[in-house]
Amino acid sequence: MVGEGGWENAAAGSIAGFATVAIMHPLDVVRTRFQVNDGRIANLPTYKNTPHALFSIARLEGLRGLYAGFFPAVLGSSVSWGLFFFFYNKAKNRYSRDMEEKLSPGLHLAAAAEAGALVSFCTNPVWLIKTRLQLQNPLHQTRQYSGVYDALRTILKEEGWTALYKGIWPSLFLVSHGAIQFTAYEELRKLLVNFKSERAKSKDVDVLNSLDYSILGGSSKISAILITYPFQCFCRSSDQDYRPNADGVPRYADSFHVVKETARFEGLHGFYKGITANLLKNVPASAVTFVVYENVIKLFKLTRRKD
Repeated sequence: MVGEGGWENAAAGSIAGFATVAIMHPLDVVRTRFQVNDGRIANLPTYKNTPHALFSIARLEGLRGLYAGFFPAVLGSSVSWGLFFFFYNKAKNRYSRDMEEKLSPGLHLAAAAEAGALVSFCTNPVWLIKTRLQLQNPLHQTRQYSGVYDALRTILKEEGWTALYKGIWPSLFLVSHGAIQFTAYEELRKLLVNFKSERAKSKDVDVLNSLDYSILGGSSKISAILITYPFQCFCRSSDQDYRPNADGVPRYADSFHVVKETARFEGLHGFYKGITANLLKNVPASAVTFVVYENVIKLFKLTRRKD
């Protein structure tokens, strides 16, 4: 999973990020709306399940609704994955002393956590704007943003630059999500490479194919989601949702308030609300990301060999 040059990892990650968002964005819109709707605000649409949400959004808002926030999403995903794979592989090379030693699961965890933290600081404003745009709907009575630039300008004017970093602390905590996923991916990948190499009686590290990458990407994502979803669900999306209650008072004071209110009004179910849409979107998305990334890296290697 390591490219020879940092630019290759960054380029492959960016291409993978773009492909993933282009395919999976409508489910991300549904996931975001599920996560912030606790049933206490009348002007928000209520969805029975994921298919109903997709159908309702398509019927009421059209393709534009299903791809609300697409530009910041694709920008954020391309930049995030490009930076993540760049930082991650740089950290792995450093920890392994330029590939002289094999990394333990603990060092894979540390490398992924380091990369995730750096990416969070770089991209939090993009994700916040994407979330705000996705939450707009025809029933929303507050002023709507006309696009990315208008959202950025309005947030800076009305809330200040610090608003662009709402949700940054939960986001940094959620570095554990990516760390768990990449550690699981690396360890499962290692086992699968050894298994297939022994069967083929070959030491070639390129024995894996696209199906293998998709299975590895999907299974590693499932493990990360099941462990971190409750925190991810409300301590990020709800913290980035600025909308007030009917009396004009902000819905949430901070991330801890989100947890308290969710437990009070919705119980345990509230912490896993939208997990079906999350799994349906993120497991295939993770499979797409790793399939595209690994194949682009292979393409770069073949090109370099020909040169």
